[in-house]
Amino acid sequence: MKPIRLVSGFLTVGMWTLLSRIVGFVRDAMVAAWLGSGPVAEAFYIAQSLPNMFRRFFAEGAFNLAFVPMFAKKLEAEEDAEGFARDAYWFMAAFLSVFSVFGHFIMPALVLAMAAGFAGDERFDIAVTLGRICFPYILFISLTALLSGVLNAMGRFLATAVAPVLMNVFLVISMFAADWFGWNVGEVLAWTVTLSGALQLLFVWGVLRMQGFRIPFRRPRLTPELKRLFLIAAPAVLAGGVVQINLIVGRQVASFTEGAVAWLYNADRLYQLPLGVVGIAIGVVLLPDLSRRLRAGDAEGGRTSFNRGAEFALFLTVPAAVALAVIALPIITVLFERGAYTAQDSAMTAPALAIYALGLPAFVLHKVLQPLFYAREDTRRPFNYAVVSMVVNAVVAFGLMPFTGYLAAALATTLSSWVMVWQLWRGTRSMGEAAALDDRFLYRSQRILLSSGVMAAVLWGLVWLMGAASTRPLPLLLLIVAGAGSYFAAAAVTGAMRPAEIKGFLRRRPAAKD
Repeated sequence: MKPIRLVSGFLTVGMWTLLSRIVGFVRDAMVAAWLGSGPVAEAFYIAQSLPNMFRRFFAEGAFNLAFVPMFAKKLEAEEDAEGFARDAYWFMAAFLSVFSVFGHFIMPALVLAMAAGFAGDERFDIAVTLGRICFPYILFISLTALLSGVLNAMGRFLATAVAPVLMNVFLVISMFAADWFGWNVGEVLAWTVTLSGALQLLFVWGVLRMQGFRIPFRRPRLTPELKRLFLIAAPAVLAGGVVQINLIVGRQVASFTEGAVAWLYNADRLYQLPLGVVGIAIGVVLLPDLSRRLRAGDAEGGRTSFNRGAEFALFLTVPAAVALAVIALPIITVLFERGAYTAQDSAMTAPALAIYALGLPAFVLHKVLQPLFYAREDTRRPFNYAVVSMVVNAVVAFGLMPFTGYLAAALATTLSSWVMVWQLWRGTRSMGEAAALDDRFLYRSQRILLSSGVMAAVLWGLVWLMGAASTRPLPLLLLIVAGAGSYFAAAAVTGAMRPAEIKGFLRRRPAAKD
């Protein structure tokens, strides 16, 4: 078996995802400056969330979590992996084409399902219009994700990591164009979402062809292999549905407070930065690697991959979570407070960011633990765990809403994510040594927590000394540099990560066990 280079893969996906998120921040800051937390902004956030909600089923979510292990194992065993991918692609293309048309006609119902608080005001009509423009994005991005899964299983991560950057670049350009020509910013954004999906699909298709992989047209048909795929994917699709219900609950809670949809959206985008850079990168690389190792009978290699993925995840996300919680207000103020986005908006967004940050390690650990199940084609247990998490999320969100308002959505998301991690971790016990935590992980995870505590103390002290000045760009930059420096210094002293290993990560030289 030609192994997938884990650390190199993590860094490739992570660095390009970081670039995408940075451009995404420029996009979000521009949207906030032009639209603030007003009705068009809230309507656009709901409209674009609709295709993104369904992409969790068909894109990087449930369907792909079932498709990638099956494809990777066929690739390893040389069992006509290309034919399997072709059948899956054209069947999905046919289904989603019909689904996109259907979504156009039921858009008013979809908007109400996402934000019942919009009923009876101008936000509803705007959201329906923008939603109809955005919805075909689900077709293009889902097909892009399937082809990306093919490339990932082949150990080709660069193109799939680059593709998401395109969407954010086009959105930024479209807003400058809308301002220059006096176009409706909301509608321009919606059209750009759909067009960028089509361009991402063309890009990944072209890269796949360069690898010698062909997907010529084939009449959609339900083959025995696709039936098996759907049987495996069904629990994962249901689990994905549970996750989306959690998101819907949060948006429903937010929709009853004017401006809260925008506040929660911007807070969500910030904690998505480390989640995307680390969590998604690890999930993308780890699943095909575990699947191929299982097929080859390499249990020890699978265990090493799992532990190094978990270690890498905690090393980067625990300090990120601490920083986002401690300096939430300075970050929000510097990034978003300009134009139509006021100091009041910043003050309302910051506590939501701090609450989301507390759940960040849990969100990333999802990406590490779930591949252990999906690589074994076990989608049923993650679904059962997701149902429990959904119940916790709904009870907390609606139960706390009368007391904490829109913040109940953030509290519910964070608490339910930790409940999900606890269940996934307990579930791995039945997998034996192949999913056991090794001594190196246990040793280093304790020192990661200690090093993060040092960083927290440094940041708290500096914020106290700076006072209101901490909400300005240069002092915030100094805070980030000081926090990062204190963390890496503490990590080197405590043994959370050896300096040579950090240098090796940066040089993209994976260790022998990778």
